[in-house]
Amino acid sequence: MKKIVLPLIVQPICLFVIAQVKLSGLLCENLLNPIGLDVSQPRFSWRLASAKRNVVQNVVQTAYEIRVGESTSLPSKSKTMLWSSGKVNSDSSVQVSYKGSSLRSGSKYSWQVRVWDNFGKTSPWSEPATFQMALLNVGDWKANWIEPGFTEDSINRPTPLFRKEFKSPKKIRIATAYITAHGMYEGYINGKRIGDFYLTPGWTSYNKRLQYQTYDVTNLLTEGSNVIAMALGSGWYRGHLAWGGNKNIWGKDIALLFQLDIIYTDGTRESILSDNSWKTTTGSITYSEIYNGEVIDARKQRTGWRNAGYNDGSWSGVKAKDYDKSNLIATQNEPVKKHETFAAAKILNTPAGEKVIDFGQNLVGWVIVKVKGRAGDTITISHAEVLDKNGNFYTENLRAAKAQAQYVLRGEGEEIFEPHFTFFGFRYIKIEGYPGEIKPENFTAVALYSDMSPTGSFVCSNPLINQLQHNIQWGQKGNFLDVPTDCPQRDERLGWTGDAQVFSRTASFNMNVNNFFAKWLKDVAADQLENGSVPFVIPNVLGSGASGSTGWADVCTIIPWNMYLAYGDKRILEHQYGSMKAWVEYIRSKSQNDLWNTGFHFGDWLFYRPFDDNDGRSAVTDKYLIAQCFYAYSTQLLINAAKVLGKTDDAPSYAALLQKIKEAFAKEYLTPNGRLVSNTQTAYVLALNFDM
Repeated sequence: MKKIVLPLIVQPICLFVIAQVKLSGLLCENLLNPIGLDVSQPRFSWRLASAKRNVVQNVVQTAYEIRVGESTSLPSKSKTMLWSSGKVNSDSSVQVSYKGSSLRSGSKYSWQVRVWDNFGKTSPWSEPATFQMALLNVGDWKANWIEPGFTEDSINRPTPLFRKEFKSPKKIRIATAYITAHGMYEGYINGKRIGDFYLTPGWTSYNKRLQYQTYDVTNLLTEGSNVIAMALGSGWYRGHLAWGGNKNIWGKDIALLFQLDIIYTDGTRESILSDNSWKTTTGSITYSEIYNGEVIDARKQRTGWRNAGYNDGSWSGVKAKDYDKSNLIATQNEPVKKHETFAAAKILNTPAGEKVIDFGQNLVGWVIVKVKGRAGDTITISHAEVLDKNGNFYTENLRAAKAQAQYVLRGEGEEIFEPHFTFFGFRYIKIEGYPGEIKPENFTAVALYSDMSPTGSFVCSNPLINQLQHNIQWGQKGNFLDVPTDCPQRDERLGWTGDAQVFSRTASFNMNVNNFFAKWLKDVAADQLENGSVPFVIPNVLGSGASGSTGWADVCTIIPWNMYLAYGDKRILEHQYGSMKAWVEYIRSKSQNDLWNTGFHFGDWLFYRPFDDNDGRSAVTDKYLIAQCFYAYSTQLLINAAKVLGKTDDAPSYAALLQKIKEAFAKEYLTPNGRLVSNTQTAYVLALNFDM
């Protein structure tokens, strides 16, 4: 019996050991074959796998070699070889930096890697992967900003349309479009959508950092007549944000910047640019706001405007604007895309007589509606996360946000509607004005969120805990639309820093959020005040006075360190180190005798207490005790970062400061018998966790 069992146990292990290693999962800057990089030294990552089962056991990489070349051929060709690392004795396979000659704007490159293992075997070269650079210099932008040439309805601010027809006289080898806007944009070439990104160009501190997207549009163009068609919405740029009618934060006029660089097969080049030759008008989107939703009047649709040959003779000209381009940056993080779809789970008739659809999942996105009716029929779709205790549609938690999509029918057969420049947080929709019977197959909910790859999962034997994990994952999806927000449904949806730092560790277990937070942290640094204080929300739409609260502003030290722990990404620490240091120095400037007991702080915000009083929602635990704990924690994280980055002067200096901070804490908040002056769970957890 033993003679039979032993080979069965040993044989698979031997097979794993001797199996040839192959390489998979090639990424550049954490992205698969990215297009539009503006980093001078892209970083490469790969995984080891078995040729048979995509699994490797007992095998360790001991060395690697990377080679990079022009994309027109494999990097092995000597004429196109740009860089070879040579054999590097290292087990590194994540974020290995390119160290070759300077990369060129707009150029596409291919790369391969091979490795040596601990059994002396050399893997074959990997399949080639690619990356394409963005516009690396401001001077590479030849396009002009353009705005609508007509007088805008300043109340409803309908979406402007832009179009440009041109001819491509020769066969095209590659065509790359670079696009951004003041507002949100959606684009088409010859009637086909440019890319599958939504809510572009995303949300940043626009006056300091405005993202543009890069698209390979080679397959959308034809030899001969072509047309570019663009639509713009108010978005975050000029739409209502926060409270009190706050709008036009970065400007009141939306604008387009578009550059199409074409390389023909004969090597000649041509650029199609946004300039005075474009035409503009309004279309079917008569109103669009993030909080309130969108109105689409299909009777005003410009049929055929996305196709070449359309008569735009009645359209207006555009105004070319000389806006600064030094704030333009290539997109670093994953774009917002469409993901899961949900069919109508139930159709409800509420006690109040409302027609409601339950999609069975709380999500963020919108609903695609199919309908037939007469011209002028108007459908209103309202969105809600819950029903009230009586089973009626409930939207009071949305406060001032209307969260509605309204569609006016054209009256020509089946019509399909979906929003363009807004999003909703919902599980339920209320339907008003729908002509005919409401059928489940005519309503599909679509989830929108940043295209983060799943990295972790959790399942156990307890269904309630499994549901909790499910809710956590969907909470992340719903609040990660280019910016980590506090909520996705009411008149807020802001990048609250405290919410983001608390959740960042969990987020990194669920999904790959390295690029997501790397991008957002740059806006944290960009919006950080000159004195080092950090705003409550990023991008900062609340003004300079709304800044500096402990636990919120510490986002600039906590998330960079959490990302380093999760991904080993030193570059995030390098980029954010100045911001981290400025925050600690700000606290030091507000402290007396190393004790931070000044300024406004949210404290233990929204703590649980069955019978609250009127002393505020954070009054139980001493706010300055909390502040002192976070002062120590941020200082400790700054010390950690200094050690990782080799800042030999800073590390001991801040270590000495940390000791003084802890001594001041003990003197002020620790009683002689070892109790804290705030006898709360919050106080003790912070003191223990931050090693006070």
